[in-house]
Amino acid sequence: MAATSNPFHASEPRPDRRKGRLQLLLVLLVALGPMILATSMYKFKFWVPDSRIYHGELIGNGQTRADLGVQSDEKRWQLLVSAPGSCEADCQQLVYLARQIQIGLGRDAGRASHALSSAQPLDAVYTAKLAREYPQLQRYPLDLPVFRKAVPGLDAPRLWIVDPHGNLVLRYGAEVNGKDLLNDLRHLLKLSNIG
Repeated sequence: MAATSNPFHASEPRPDRRKGRLQLLLVLLVALGPMILATSMYKFKFWVPDSRIYHGELIGNGQTRADLGVQSDEKRWQLLVSAPGSCEADCQQLVYLARQIQIGLGRDAGRASHALSSAQPLDAVYTAKLAREYPQLQRYPLDLPVFRKAVPGLDAPRLWIVDPHGNLVLRYGAEVNGKDLLNDLRHLLKLSNIG
């Protein structure tokens, strides 16, 4: 019995397996390529931009206000001045700057507060000045052993930006430019939907 040829079978085009595999490979490359590239950039530190938009020292280790030895339940953004020693000229300048930055926020001033945490008692003259000129300043004791464990070797006063959850975000020294600090805080408030 002779095999009959099917006239329809002969006219059908045969699928090109190489073309199908190439299409599958391209789809996978488009889907997985960006993830592989981003992971490689992070792991091997290439094509990482050198510039940054903030002016302070970024605290990215998960430390909180409590880790510094400051107990507070503040639920707003906070400009916290830490004074592990006595609150002298640099410390007083940072307290002044914290208040000015909060005022400089304008309509967003209610989203932030300013505070001083000191390990030593303040002198009577400065305490009176704070009561008179800084009525909204929050004051907390600074647990010095906890502070020194969290930031060893940091004995100078610092100004910290703390988020509403109590996480430390940025840290500044006494030499900070007030305009830069204000811009950093405004940027954080703009990006944040908390506090």
